[in-house]
Amino acid sequence: MTAENQGGTQQRRAVKAVVPVAGLGTRFLPATKAVPKEMLPVVDRPAIQYVLEEASGAGLSDVLLVTGSGKGAIEDHFDAAPYLESRLAADGKDALLASVREATGVADVHSVRQGVPRGLGHAVLCGREHVGDEPFAVLLGDDLIDADEDLLSRMLDVQAARGASVVALLEVPADRTHLYGVAEVEATGEDGVVRITGLVEKPEPGTSPSNLAVIGRYVLQPGVFDVLARTAPGRGNEIQLTDALETLAADESIAGPVLGVVFRGRRFDTGDKLEYLKTVVTLASERDDLGPAFRTWLNDFSKTL
Repeated sequence: MTAENQGGTQQRRAVKAVVPVAGLGTRFLPATKAVPKEMLPVVDRPAIQYVLEEASGAGLSDVLLVTGSGKGAIEDHFDAAPYLESRLAADGKDALLASVREATGVADVHSVRQGVPRGLGHAVLCGREHVGDEPFAVLLGDDLIDADEDLLSRMLDVQAARGASVVALLEVPADRTHLYGVAEVEATGEDGVVRITGLVEKPEPGTSPSNLAVIGRYVLQPGVFDVLARTAPGRGNEIQLTDALETLAADESIAGPVLGVVFRGRRFDTGDKLEYLKTVVTLASERDDLGPAFRTWLNDFSKTL
């Protein structure tokens, strides 16, 4: 695919996703000493299952997990479990059997080992052979997007219509921009879509080019792989995906423009302990089966504080 048709004409909508899951999960130690952070439960499903369900719901039927040491439980979760399934069937536990099989059938799941973690950019680069020469999505496991939102589908539509790389952006308070990659943008004339002209990874307080932070959803052109392959380690001595996207934004002849879709829906950050707990409480409260009793308990419990 040439840079010309990547840069402005209709192209095939991405159908593959890369999901990096090789991180050490140090913020949740000691819980993550032997359990991958992506497998920590959000009510009764691991966080990573929500991410793959989002991908599948947006038409991304082919998912590559970029794993590392100690992450085998993630691959096992999306594999069949014949003994467990046969026991549940024999015991007539049909609802539990269906819930177990949901994970198995969520997508066509593959995996590749990252080896030594060298940053998000390197993790994405590990997907090069599987992705090939076609656009693809990247979903980060710490960000859960409300199931009723269409963020990923909107991003894929923009990618297909404009032949662009597309980044999800979220408006954040000025005093929190230093926690994110932040985009410098200009208008495109399309509501909620901006052209990204520059990116800064975790800018120093007071130096941020905007309040639009990059969150963990990307739809990328395959040209990003060549850029990542020659991107030097940046912040934290890691290969930063933000640095590669900044290169693409500065030179559209490489792989077309870099656009941002501004997201104003609900997002849950399960990479932070307090936000993780809020996520569990929020989603449990909204469940038809758990919500009524749980909300009653929460109300009573709050009165004891």
